[in-house]
Amino acid sequence: MMKNDRLSRRDALKLLGAVPSALSASGCRSSVKPYSHIITLSFDDGFEKSSIETARIYEKYGLSASLNVIATAHQKDFVLPNEYHRWPVGDFKLWNDLVARGHEIMPHGLKHEDLTKCGIAEAQDSINRCLDIFSRELTGFDPGGSIFNFPYNASSPELEEWLKSRVRAFRTSGSAVNPLPFRGQYRLTCVSSGPEAIDGKLDSILAEFLKGPPGWLIFNAHGLDDEGWGPVSSLFLDGLLGRLCRMPEVRVWTVSKALNLTASA
Repeated sequence: MMKNDRLSRRDALKLLGAVPSALSASGCRSSVKPYSHIITLSFDDGFEKSSIETARIYEKYGLSASLNVIATAHQKDFVLPNEYHRWPVGDFKLWNDLVARGHEIMPHGLKHEDLTKCGIAEAQDSINRCLDIFSRELTGFDPGGSIFNFPYNASSPELEEWLKSRVRAFRTSGSAVNPLPFRGQYRLTCVSSGPEAIDGKLDSILAEFLKGPPGWLIFNAHGLDDEGWGPVSSLFLDGLLGRLCRMPEVRVWTVSKALNLTASA
């Protein structure tokens, strides 16, 4: 299990200086071919400014970002689910542009409601309506090949059993570390952190993961800098991706790429 201890002052300073953080120590390990650790940072809610900047930073390193967006959040009558959704969001024009640039845009619910607080029929209808909007608005979107990211990472066994016949995979709450991708894998779990900024927390979680056995870590992030619940700083994200890309045993992949390229270096 991941340690939840707060970083020491010395470790925190490493995040801001030229000295790499604890992540760098894992780069000294003997690499496992073709890889031993997969990392997916899954950015939820679709804040416009954050999504554009996240995509830019990922492209700097030749990577694709995982962005999960609410189907109706761009509509004028959208009701904010809470204060952490008050920032402007992108629309499907932006999402289509980012898909064309190689990023992964996946559904994060119809209205960002907690589907475990609905009846099963209402929850199913909400998911179907969400997938219908994506099918109409997002170029190339196929529900059967998609990853549904549960709002609040809240699901139920009954809803999961139904959903596995509608989508390729879904993300819900649970352990941060999943098994390395395998054929037929459809239930993915993640951790998140907030509401305060999470640079130190994320760095600590990744450092612990990289010291451990092979696996696939999925961390549920949100906005950058001053946007969203538990934001990551753009400066930290840039430095983090730079460090991870120098580690031969690590792959920074979207969910779809991890499921598609399990045998690729």
